[in-house]
Amino acid sequence: MTLAVDVFVRDANGEWRVLDVPEGCDDSADFEARRRTVCGSEAVRSLGSRHLPVLAEDDLFVEAGEVPGLLREVALLRANLDLIAATTERPRGVAERRHQLESRLRNIEATALRALESGAGVLIR
Repeated sequence: MTLAVDVFVRDANGEWRVLDVPEGCDDSADFEARRRTVCGSEAVRSLGSRHLPVLAEDDLFVEAGEVPGLLREVALLRANLDLIAATTERPRGVAERRHQLESRLRNIEATALRALESGAGVLIR
């Protein structure tokens, strides 16, 4: 099973609704099994990440006003891919894990940018 990253909006009652993923976009955020081993890893936490470690215990809701912070966090993690890949679960080696992480972070970033453009939030579940 995989974690999906989506844009969500809240209605007048505060209820959230996930928007459809645009054609050609990838909503894969990572594998469910990597909630703790990657998102909640010491390496990710040590970089100051505060959004993605939430996934170790729960789904992640990033409200519209916090999306710029999520984008900064994704940029920070992308800048430190070698550290994260070398210190987290890597069944096929560091290079392949680095590639996987970069791909998933690009998907999260693209979704966050769509959310930012429309004043919406980001959900990873």
